[in-house]
Amino acid sequence: MSESDTITLPGIKPAAAADGPVPRRGLSIAVVLIGVFVSSLDLFIVNIAFPDMGRTFRSSTLSGLSWVLSAYAITFAALLMPAGGWADRSGRKRAYLIGLTLFTAASAACAAADSLGLLVAARVLQAVGGALMLPSSLGLLLPLFPPDKRGGAIGLWSAMGGAAAAFGPPIGGLLVQISWRWVFIVNLPIGVLTVLIGIRTLREIRAERSSAPDVLGALVLAATVGAVVAAIVQGQSWGWHSPRVLGLFVLGGLGIVFSTQRALRHPSPVIEPAIFRIPVVALADVATMFFFAGFGAMILASTLFLTEIWGHSVLRAGLEISAGPIAASFFAVPGGILATKYGSRLVGFVGSVLFAVGGVLWATGPGVHADYVGTFLPGGIIAGIGSGLALPSLSGAATLPLPPERFATGTAMVSMCRQVGLALGVAAVAAVLDVRPNVAAFHKTWLFMAACGLAGGLTMSRIRRGRHRGRRRYVRRPIETGQPSVWRSAE
Repeated sequence: MSESDTITLPGIKPAAAADGPVPRRGLSIAVVLIGVFVSSLDLFIVNIAFPDMGRTFRSSTLSGLSWVLSAYAITFAALLMPAGGWADRSGRKRAYLIGLTLFTAASAACAAADSLGLLVAARVLQAVGGALMLPSSLGLLLPLFPPDKRGGAIGLWSAMGGAAAAFGPPIGGLLVQISWRWVFIVNLPIGVLTVLIGIRTLREIRAERSSAPDVLGALVLAATVGAVVAAIVQGQSWGWHSPRVLGLFVLGGLGIVFSTQRALRHPSPVIEPAIFRIPVVALADVATMFFFAGFGAMILASTLFLTEIWGHSVLRAGLEISAGPIAASFFAVPGGILATKYGSRLVGFVGSVLFAVGGVLWATGPGVHADYVGTFLPGGIIAGIGSGLALPSLSGAATLPLPPERFATGTAMVSMCRQVGLALGVAAVAAVLDVRPNVAAFHKTWLFMAACGLAGGLTMSRIRRGRHRGRRRYVRRPIETGQPSVWRSAE
């Protein structure tokens, strides 16, 4: 099967509200993109504010304070797949607006938190809101564009993440000058206004279903992903051979076995097995995990290098890092269009290789003495260009071959792979820098970044030639209620 293959699911079709002309299409697109931007911006701003939080909660240990970041990452990754399936079945507009409302309310709770425990609890609620928003956002955005323009739509969606990465560090550095609480307060007016506009402009899109969703399967899958991500995130601080980490990996393995058996037997599983029989989707998800392991290593290592080795302030480091994300934002929309025209295989491979080249330049360039323009900036820009080309290709290959009724589910899957990859990248950087955080150690982290980018590109190269416009269609064969779904070629 080529990346052009699409799938239709008779009996599981969009509601009637999804058909016909789209009123206030521009506002609908803006509402979705603003939500994606805010949720992505929060990730980068909170990382910048982390040191100032430590000064507020002085009695807390570094391990305890790290849960401000870890609790969000674990909860977000664990809930993406169940949230994506629920959005497809119960309505993407409903899921998106509930998620944005919860994210905004949790931001207020984070800003008001007077203890570390309350802050971590509020971050968990933020992650629940983010998990509802992200899968449904692309599921709402793609139907607003004709099929031949959806590559550009994915480019827009990816560009929001790049823009957030570009503006997050400098905005966070400015807000932290007032108080770390302002990194959460900034979400409130944007979130409230976006929800009010979204209620009036977004259309509901849902899939009709004949059987009840698999609640037990959703809970087990969420616990499985949460256990694996928790083990990766906390492995360095708890010890990779500690009983807690090993126990979490064992629970994750058992959960994978249970979830696989459940998906094969349940009539309405959380993840339909047929999705993974589409080679382009499976390869794109694996490539995404590789790429984002390198991406996570890049973000953490570059920030620490500029602040710890070169001694730059948080604000200055944020401005210096932003060159790469700006380049990524600039190339994301063209990257999506090129992927539609020439195929995700080629564009994703080129983007991943350029990302790896940026890592190699960093691994062989920056030294003890600061030389931003000569040694740091070129690698950042090249890696940013590579990211701008690769991200739409990865997202497009993981979602466009699916039927429109499964866009949210496909987005959830590729987003979960992103989170697991990011956790792996951060864990790798922590493991290397924990021994001796010198220039040589940072060079090793950037070689790891390059290796992950190259692995992602090679995985994308395994996709068969073709375009998203597809010639073959797959349908779900009618079966009796209570039996797992089977998809077959309609040709």
